[in-house]
Amino acid sequence: MTDAASRAETLSRELDFAFRNRADLYRLFYDELAGEYGPDKAEAIMVRVVEKRGQEVAELAFSQFGPTDAREIGEAFLAISPDGGRMYPTDVERSATAISFKVKRCPLKDAWVEAGVGEEKLATLCRIAGAFDRGLFEVTGVRFENVTWTPGHGSGCCHIKLSNRGA
Repeated sequence: MTDAASRAETLSRELDFAFRNRADLYRLFYDELAGEYGPDKAEAIMVRVVEKRGQEVAELAFSQFGPTDAREIGEAFLAISPDGGRMYPTDVERSATAISFKVKRCPLKDAWVEAGVGEEKLATLCRIAGAFDRGLFEVTGVRFENVTWTPGHGSGCCHIKLSNRGA
């Protein structure tokens, strides 16, 4: 293996670890907040914070787009997907006015499953993580639909659809 290939493989593993660390922080913050305020309030607090972070990222990544640029926003999102899209592999459907992603793997969900999180809590953590996507995409003005993982949803993760306003 070349030095560049070895370095790329190392960076890929480190990136995966960083996302799994993010998942562990979500899980631990949720547990602490739920113990203090109850599960509903804990989820509401975390959703607000995670959504705000998504909005901050959108201001940098998508500021040049507007409510009729759903396909372009989706393509820009795919172009900056971590590790060349390998971290969050997706099935993508495109039309002139919309784009849909079916996420096949999520390192956050993987980390929660490996930590032994039960299905109900896993669904809660997925909703919390999905707030990032809501913040990221809704701030652009496009229509945003997201179905996060729930029991019976299958092995994949969330399903996101962006469509132009007025389309």
